[in-house]
Amino acid sequence: MVLPVKVFEVRGLEGDPRDTLIGWREIEELEDEETQLVTEVIDLEQVEDTVTGVFTRDFMRERVYRRRTRMTPETEEAPFWIVPHEGRHFLVVMAPSVARGVKKMLSNHVAVRIGEILNVDIRESRITSETLQSLHEGNPKATNLIWFDNVDIPSVNKLCLSGEGIADTGLYKDYIDHGMIWYVVFTSQARGYTVGVTRSAVVTNFSKSTVDEYIAFVREDILKLIEG
Repeated sequence: MVLPVKVFEVRGLEGDPRDTLIGWREIEELEDEETQLVTEVIDLEQVEDTVTGVFTRDFMRERVYRRRTRMTPETEEAPFWIVPHEGRHFLVVMAPSVARGVKKMLSNHVAVRIGEILNVDIRESRITSETLQSLHEGNPKATNLIWFDNVDIPSVNKLCLSGEGIADTGLYKDYIDHGMIWYVVFTSQARGYTVGVTRSAVVTNFSKSTVDEYIAFVREDILKLIEG
C-alpha cells in the first residue's frame, strides 16, 4: 500500500495540544434529511513525545444505483502526528496532497483545520533543491527517478530522468544546469524503502511497511532535510 504524507511546520504551539483536540467535533445538519455530517478528532493519544490522532470528516457522495443517482454519506479519515524536532514542531498528515481518485480530504485541508483548532500558525515545510541534489549525489545508484522544474529552456516546463545510472548520464549534468530538482524517488539504504520526496515535503513510501515504521522513518530521516 502506498503511504503518502505531507509535513508542515507548526509555529506558536504552547502547552499540550491534546487539551484542545480531545473531544473536538463539529456537526452539520442537512436540510430535509436526518443525516448529520460530523467532523472530529478521534483516537488521540501521546506516544513518548509525539501526539497522534485521526482527523475525520463526513461527506455526501454521489452514487449511481440502477441508473439512479443517490447521495450517500461517507467518512474519510486522515491520521496525523505532532512531532517535536530540534526545537521546532512539525505536523505530519497522512492524506493525499492533490486530488486523485475518489478521495476528497487532502493534507492541506487537514493541516489548516488542525491549525484553526489549536490556534497556531501552520506553515508549508520546504526542502531545498540543493538538499535533494545532495541526497541524490550522495548515493546516485539509489536514485530511481528525478523531476526538474523551473527549467530555463524555452517551451519546456519540466524535465524527467529515470532508470539506472542517472548520475552517470550527461543529461543529468545538463538538466541540473537548466532547472531545479522538484521530486526525487530513491531507495533508502538503511531501511530499504523506495520513497519519493518533493521540495514541498510530500513524502510517499512505495514499499511495504507498517504506518509506525514509516512515521519513524519520516521523523528520523526526513525532518532533518527540512529548511530551517
